[in-house]
Amino acid sequence: MVKMASSPTSSPVTITVSSGGKESGSRSMGLTSPVPRASISNNPNSPSPLGSRGKRRLSSGGRYCSMSKDDPMEEMNSEFVSYTVHIPPTPDHQSVSASQASLNEDGKDGAKLKPERSFISGTIFTGGYNSVTRGHVIDCSLERPETLKSGMVCGMKGCDEKALQGKCECGFKICRECYLDCLGSGGGHCPGCKEPYKDVSEGEDEDEDEIRSEAEDQALPLPSMADFKLDKRLSLVKSFKGQNHPQDFDHTRWLFETKGTYGYGNAVWPKDGYGVGSGANGFEHPPDFGERSNRPLTRKVGVSAAIISPYRLLIILRLVALGFFLTWRIRHPNRDAMWLWGMSITCELWFAFSWLLDQLPKLCPVNRITDLSVLKERFESPNLRNPKGRSDLPGIDVFVSTADPEKEPPLVTANTILSILAVDYPVEKVACYLSDDGGALLTFEALAETASFARIWVPFCRKHNIEPRNPEAYFGQKRDFLKNKVRLDFVRERRRVKREYDEFKVRINSLPESIRRRSDAYNAHEELRAKKKQMEMGGNLSDPLKVPKATWMSDGSHWPGTWASAESDHSRGDHAGIIQAMLAPPNAEPVYGAEADGENLIDTTEVDIRLPMLVYVSREKRPGYDHNKKAGAMNALVRTSAIMSNGPFILNLDCDHYIYNSLALREGMCFMLDRGGDRICYVQFPQRFEGIDPNDRYANHNNVFFDVSMRALDGLQGPMYVGTGCIFRRTALYGFSPPRATEHHGWFGRRKIKLFLRKPKVTKKAEDEIALPINAEHNDDDDADIESSLLPKRFGNSTSLAASIPVAEYQGRLLQDVKGKGNHGRPAGSLAVPREPLDAATVAEAISVISCFYEDRTEWGKRVGWIYGSVTEDVVTGYRMHNRGWRSVYCVTKRDAFRGTAPINLTDRLHQVLRWATGSVEIFFSRNNALFASPRMKFLQRVAYFNVGMYPFTSMFLLVYCILPAVSLFSGQFIVQSLSVTFLIFLLAITITLCLLAILEIKWSGITLHDWWRNEQFWLIGGTSAHPAAVLQGLLKVIAGVDISFTLTSKSATPEDGDDEFAELYVVKWSFLMVPPITIMMVNMIAIAVGAARTMYSTFPQWSKLLGGVFFSFWVLCHLYPFAKGLMGRRGKVPTIVFVWSGLLSIIISLLWVYINPPSGSQDYMKFQFP
Repeated sequence: MVKMASSPTSSPVTITVSSGGKESGSRSMGLTSPVPRASISNNPNSPSPLGSRGKRRLSSGGRYCSMSKDDPMEEMNSEFVSYTVHIPPTPDHQSVSASQASLNEDGKDGAKLKPERSFISGTIFTGGYNSVTRGHVIDCSLERPETLKSGMVCGMKGCDEKALQGKCECGFKICRECYLDCLGSGGGHCPGCKEPYKDVSEGEDEDEDEIRSEAEDQALPLPSMADFKLDKRLSLVKSFKGQNHPQDFDHTRWLFETKGTYGYGNAVWPKDGYGVGSGANGFEHPPDFGERSNRPLTRKVGVSAAIISPYRLLIILRLVALGFFLTWRIRHPNRDAMWLWGMSITCELWFAFSWLLDQLPKLCPVNRITDLSVLKERFESPNLRNPKGRSDLPGIDVFVSTADPEKEPPLVTANTILSILAVDYPVEKVACYLSDDGGALLTFEALAETASFARIWVPFCRKHNIEPRNPEAYFGQKRDFLKNKVRLDFVRERRRVKREYDEFKVRINSLPESIRRRSDAYNAHEELRAKKKQMEMGGNLSDPLKVPKATWMSDGSHWPGTWASAESDHSRGDHAGIIQAMLAPPNAEPVYGAEADGENLIDTTEVDIRLPMLVYVSREKRPGYDHNKKAGAMNALVRTSAIMSNGPFILNLDCDHYIYNSLALREGMCFMLDRGGDRICYVQFPQRFEGIDPNDRYANHNNVFFDVSMRALDGLQGPMYVGTGCIFRRTALYGFSPPRATEHHGWFGRRKIKLFLRKPKVTKKAEDEIALPINAEHNDDDDADIESSLLPKRFGNSTSLAASIPVAEYQGRLLQDVKGKGNHGRPAGSLAVPREPLDAATVAEAISVISCFYEDRTEWGKRVGWIYGSVTEDVVTGYRMHNRGWRSVYCVTKRDAFRGTAPINLTDRLHQVLRWATGSVEIFFSRNNALFASPRMKFLQRVAYFNVGMYPFTSMFLLVYCILPAVSLFSGQFIVQSLSVTFLIFLLAITITLCLLAILEIKWSGITLHDWWRNEQFWLIGGTSAHPAAVLQGLLKVIAGVDISFTLTSKSATPEDGDDEFAELYVVKWSFLMVPPITIMMVNMIAIAVGAARTMYSTFPQWSKLLGGVFFSFWVLCHLYPFAKGLMGRRGKVPTIVFVWSGLLSIIISLLWVYINPPSGSQDYMKFQFP
């Protein structure tokens, strides 16, 4: 057993690695992380992985590993916590005590050893409550590398000579003779990285060259001019005109960056020249070298004044018209039917208030565009601090969540993962995490198959610039796939990849049956072994044997997650935590493939074949713990990713939302890295859907919300978070406040107070605010110590997690060249360094932070991470960030960034709307109500969030108002005394202004009139079905404490050939939510028949009241038409006799009503008498 050095700030950790399996051996060895993972930057300006008092924090803390909740050690805050990692011996990983001992000795000498590529990607780690953390090496299909030569042996095929050192930066081992052959016949190119050798000197220059190449890899800061004495022969020009240049402006640096073309009269004149004969009129102006740092990454484009000004004027005119109309209605009651007048005027007042809440946030819509060329030039071009031009973009961790492989088909999830792995972003900066909340072996093995197929699909996408990079969507396109393709090998390679994808689909579809048959075979074998053992023990064969029906992995071991038989410790709500790195972190340098042959389907000699890191995560679940559904799963991924990759930005996607635009991540990062981007907490993308019927019967596209409401909110403090397709700043998710904020005081927030929340000294901090210290040297007091003491309370006792927070904050900063007021930037090139390798101790620490009790007595779910307590955790999480002063941005790309699926079945759609509305009611009755928002939230942003909690209550008034026309027709009365000219003029003015507002919204948002009308129709359908049920459920939860549970929305799988693509649209599934709309339709249809019959048979017919009642009843029926169409099922399936009997029934009921309540002045012939 090897003990790591202890320190007062972190508990020493003892990791025991023993041979595991069914028959564990007796040998064990200590396992430590030779490379500290607290910081991945070599820049001296980056925050050091030291504690607040200068003590070093250990990266492998593991305080919760194998510790139970009731353990007294937790209460005593013991300094000694241990966990055990069991790793079975494999050919790649033997119990080498000697090498480990030498490693420890070298570690004592202070030497940093870089481990070889570990077995992490082939080991599944499990652990949790009252259990040890185990690492089980599995034999799977995700990585099958060729056997590598060991030691310092030449890497060329067929050569076993001793290799030389330092010949190429990629580290490819090559002997002297092969090296000379490469210089002679190979063109001087390295066989490993295909790059030319930079020098061919031998002997004494080799060491110097190696030192020089290592020095070039370092991201060193530019030395200040004041750090050394200037020679009198040198002239230093102090620039006082350029505001963006430092005081000591170094022209030598600019000369280097501009490659000798800085200014006129330079000794190195450009070849194309900036003089006579070039450019317009024979002269071209010199380039603007300040443009590189000044050009913005994004630009805000306002709506044309010719559209927005009339739009705002119409809002005011309609508001005035509503005021006059309601005043007239109140002052002119219907004396004959006061009850009818009272109900109608109450509903109309509420509708006017609801319309005002919905319309006010739409006063300032904006559009935004990005410039990806500036992003590439600024972060991926060579400069003085980054000579090799490595990517200086920050890392992004992508979260994908799934819970049930039956409702969310594994093939849909696999296609989403493939689109992420093939995204156009630096490979080493992307890490993908799949959260399987069901702990299903089917999802696990489907992900392993996906990782294997990605080795073919991702290089194919990069080579031929494939869009979209979801194979199911790409191969299913009906357009010409040869458009803009010029490579001669494209057709041949596409055909091969298509065949491989078809085989991949067959393997995925056969997984459930394969797992079942495999488990049945293993379980039968276990029963035979149990019976044999019973016979050997002399037991009674008639006694029943209790052998658990386990689910088995392909290597013959028990699956640690959910079993089909739902045994103890293996059910959906009771299983261990699981982490498996399907794809290990890639190398920092590009790796090129080989030519097409029997093993390689496509020629990848010019394509980078590296893949991003891919991790399977299933958090621990135990009975008696509230796991908080999707929000809890997301928080588990936040902690896991902080320890394993710690990307400063996080993109979360649903399992059915794939990346449709491979440049989407770059588009989002333009906002995060532009001037003022340090105040942005998240970038929200619009949701676009596929598989929707052409008529969009149930407004599934939701274009009015995504293209009207969200664009309008972007002109305020930012759009709301809608649950998927969103890039977060990690520090904002941690609950930290922005570096700068603005408080709005006075009427409508007209008085503004600017706050700088990350100054060295803060006079007073709010109770709900965390100020993140920038660097220790900037703090003159003990603020850093105070914040460090709060970290365990807020984030838990994982020292690795605490150490990752300042690193993530540093990596997410803006560059110093674009820093604004109050901004602490980072130097250019500080992120152009390779990530540290992933080791077993790190994964074991990640297992500890997904345990079921880790969040106890912490701030997770309260102010850190996704917020708990609502079924719409997305809206609450975004509201909390805006409430702290953060801003958000709405990114609408020319090509859709993401695409997903939506339920097209009526019942599924109603249940989806019910869940959203119930969450809104929960928000209204909680502390997240916008009435209690802080002064940092703008007034109109408050109105928008307040409307989110209020809109379900409109349904109560809508139900009454939809019944009023029928009541009016039944009673012969109307909401007004008579249809006067004043009433008709007001009604006409309100209707015309509403139509004009809709037309102008269509103009500035880009939606269609069909989208607007479908939205209006489903507003009434949802308002009379799902919204009243949501209000009732919300009141039951608040008053009686009745918990609300929802079923997962089913994700539609890809239809088979020959199947109807929209078959789900015509399926009728009965639900209690259908009762109110059906009742309203029947009552209104019968009322129209009764009213018409009464008027026709009346001696003094009142046609005006009939027309008024029929008009409003027709208005209700027109809005409910899609609902009625959905009840009828497939077109032509409803027998004609149904319509005949419906008509006869309506006529009979109307005649009976006339007989029971005959109109005044009726004659004797109206009476019916038996003969």
